[in-house]
Amino acid sequence: MVRLLSALAFLVTLILPLQAEALSASDQSAIQKTIETQLNAFAGDDFATAYEQAAPLVKLAFPTTEHFKAMVKKGYTPVYRNTQRNFGQIFEDQAGRPTMRVVLTAEDGKRYEAIYAMQKQEDGTWKIAGCALILIPGLDV
Repeated sequence: MVRLLSALAFLVTLILPLQAEALSASDQSAIQKTIETQLNAFAGDDFATAYEQAAPLVKLAFPTTEHFKAMVKKGYTPVYRNTQRNFGQIFEDQAGRPTMRVVLTAEDGKRYEAIYAMQKQEDGTWKIAGCALILIPGLDV
């Protein structure tokens, strides 16, 4: 059920009509900082801080920190626990959202590409609107 809700939340964010906007260096930095903040919070089991980085639609799908925690621990282990992260470029996804690739090395040595879709809030902050994980074959350490 948790995985289904997670997939639904991500798919809904893909179909929402969003306007593409040029990203300033400040926005790009803020996007990376939001993702880093969430990854650091997961590393410290600080799910309240990790949850704060989620966009409203994600919070709608996972209405409490406990629901969010269960989803992350069950379906996003490389995001929850990783030993290395490499931030890539920000690009625009098919829905026009700024999206950042982050290569994560899981504790078991497998590498994953985490694709973070971002959403700018009315107050100017950036929140994580979805994350897709893709195993990178052949790059285990």
